[in-house]
Amino acid sequence: MTDTATVQGETTEFPIPSGVFAEKVISVKHYTDRLFKFRMTRPTSFRFRSGEFVMIGLPNAERPVFRAYSIASPAWDEELEFYSIKVEDGPLTEHLQKIEPGDTVLMRKKPVGTLVHDALLGGERLYLFSTGTGIAPFASVIRDPETYERFEKVVLIHTCRDAAELDYGRELVAATKDDPLVGEEATAQLVHYASTTRENSDRMGRITTLIENGQIFEELGVPPLNPETDRAMICGSMAMLKDVKQILEETGFIEGSNSKPGQFVVERAFVD
Repeated sequence: MTDTATVQGETTEFPIPSGVFAEKVISVKHYTDRLFKFRMTRPTSFRFRSGEFVMIGLPNAERPVFRAYSIASPAWDEELEFYSIKVEDGPLTEHLQKIEPGDTVLMRKKPVGTLVHDALLGGERLYLFSTGTGIAPFASVIRDPETYERFEKVVLIHTCRDAAELDYGRELVAATKDDPLVGEEATAQLVHYASTTRENSDRMGRITTLIENGQIFEELGVPPLNPETDRAMICGSMAMLKDVKQILEETGFIEGSNSKPGQFVVERAFVD
């Protein structure tokens, strides 16, 4: 099956793979030479749980390259948002970073993922540990009303190399606290805890270091991680996933899944 599409402002004909939506880019914002976000139309039939990811691609080849991208918009949003890195030689991101409003993006129809409420037991505090674009699924989670119904405190922890790479998170939290649907709850319950690892900033340190030396908990005024009261979601670099998971398991946390909820969950889907 073929249809017309727009790629970087030019109209082309391309084969639409079965089981794929062809959606239009609404807006694009570049944060640094490595990071950008874009919003696109949402198919009326598309349903997902906040925190899930989908496979997206571009109509620029007979067999388009698809990669996993966390949906950064909440399940109730009428549009879909994605937050991406830019990779010069990445099979998809080399081209995706050049998209413009009006361009076509392909999306497979089945959302999946473990960073969802169904995979976690209830608790007092929810920690969202992220590095880089790993904040994307949590952009969805913190804008979901269920998050504030299930947890008394939500701590969004985001670590990047440079200060400018934290801008998306700052913008996100400010918008969430001003949101008509969850703004009141987020203002009372959501905490944004950001740090850098390379560039000097108000707070420096890797997530694992800040956990192990207790700085996070001291600054937040809460007790150390406790599997009886705390729950966690983890998304980011492979090194961070491995290290934070080890810390949680050594503290007595049990990993959960969609079929068997636990005390923490990890996302292992990445973009190139």
